[in-house]
Amino acid sequence: MAMMDISVSPLGTGSTSLGAYVAAAVDVIRASGLAYRLNSGTTTVEGDLGALLALVPKIHDAIFAMGVGRVSTLVKIDDRRDRAATMASKVASIEQRLA
Repeated sequence: MAMMDISVSPLGTGSTSLGAYVAAAVDVIRASGLAYRLNSGTTTVEGDLGALLALVPKIHDAIFAMGVGRVSTLVKIDDRRDRAATMASKVASIEQRLA
């Protein structure tokens, strides 16, 4: 299973507030049915690599539909295939090492 951190920034909105755009992006992710975790600067989504990549243009479409003329997106993908890993298992592994 792969994990993707995504951060989408609309440009030229005339405001420093991004909450409405983040909510629109999360709505797209939620509708996909994939597991996700909203973080302070990114959203982490886990699932099949193809499904993760398919989210990016859908998220862009949702942001552009809000009247934005430009979108900048950062994506980080962790695609581990030697053993199963999830968002929860990665966090648990670090917490166990800190104990």
